[in-house]
Amino acid sequence: MEIIATADSIIQAEKLLRAGVDRLYLGNSQFGLRLPYSFSVEELREIVHLAHQKGKKVTVAVNSLMHNEHMELLPEFLEQLAEMKVDTVACGDPGAIMLLTEMDKPLPFIYDAQTFVTSAEQISFWEKQGAVGAVLARELTEVEIKSITKSLSIPVEVLVYGPTCIHQSKRKLVTNYQRIVEMEDDTSKERGLYLREPNDETSQLPIYEDESGTHIFASEDISLVPYLADLYASGCRTWKLDGVLAESDNFVQIAALFVEAKEAIVEKRFVPEYFVNKLTELQPKTRKLDAGFYLKNPDDVK
Repeated sequence: MEIIATADSIIQAEKLLRAGVDRLYLGNSQFGLRLPYSFSVEELREIVHLAHQKGKKVTVAVNSLMHNEHMELLPEFLEQLAEMKVDTVACGDPGAIMLLTEMDKPLPFIYDAQTFVTSAEQISFWEKQGAVGAVLARELTEVEIKSITKSLSIPVEVLVYGPTCIHQSKRKLVTNYQRIVEMEDDTSKERGLYLREPNDETSQLPIYEDESGTHIFASEDISLVPYLADLYASGCRTWKLDGVLAESDNFVQIAALFVEAKEAIVEKRFVPEYFVNKLTELQPKTRKLDAGFYLKNPDDVK
């Protein structure tokens, strides 16, 4: 079983490793989507060294919406990742994967095409192209996740904690709106902007802009804590924790709780209610917890 967690700083990365996380998920916003922090090459190198010292792994995101200018700069970035011995990169752009193959570097890739990864057949195709794993779409249900997991020989990653992006646009939607109404404001993640549902004044849908455009998130965080033992039993044992919207120290505590849950499951002493209650205590009051699409009927989703 493997627990993957995002990191927003070198300090948080070290804390997450001490908490028992198996793999760190990092990147630079020029090439990776929706990252808690955009690390420089030197910072990535330092974290990779730190993780390897502790016997842990690092995946670097190369899953951005690639344009010509990205593809021109990507070879140098991949060369640097290979040189620092990054364990894997996460990418879904066929051009980026082709480039990675042509470079013939010891840099395995995890297939990550965001919402498009919805079938075992698709993942099998990319496995034949060299993928050592895949990131499942967040919109999949329990039935679909278990079916896909059962059909594959490579591990598939499932989001067990964190926010779901419900809209991505390469355009700067907030900035464009501000120009229309003649106002000027910070549109970064740190600003804490959010949208509201028309008929729900209490709803908060986080929205921010970065190099990849505009990102809008659901008002709830996904939590599959009640179903972790069932996921483990079904063979789905690669779990992602996404702290892109989380407060730094709070996310470390949440990650430590999932590590504790993992150990409890392996030792067959997992009590779902205990971990549900603990997570509820740690969860920010402005962010509700929800199972996302997990419990939905696949026909209803389609």
